[in-house]
Amino acid sequence: MTSAGAEWPNDGLDVAGVDGGLWVRGEDYMAGWREARETADRLNRALLCVGFELSAVRAVAATNEEGRGVVRLAGWPDTVDRLARFLEACADGDGGAA
Repeated sequence: MTSAGAEWPNDGLDVAGVDGGLWVRGEDYMAGWREARETADRLNRALLCVGFELSAVRAVAATNEEGRGVVRLAGWPDTVDRLARFLEACADGDGGAA
């Protein structure tokens, strides 16, 4: 689903900015963020290992409204397109992971 009008499934990955949602008293946002940060750091190291610059594409840690960790990919469109082509090249002929 890539069109601007596409409805994305409710998969829990919706991350609004700090002003985009309510902060709930008692939720442990830091635990979710720490988990997301560790995973984002791992992905960023992998991106560096295959030749991507973190100034052009990087994983970013965040949390959703329930305090669950979320990792977002942020990058310039041309670099994210290059990453998509790289991942496609790594996939097997059936479109799955090699």
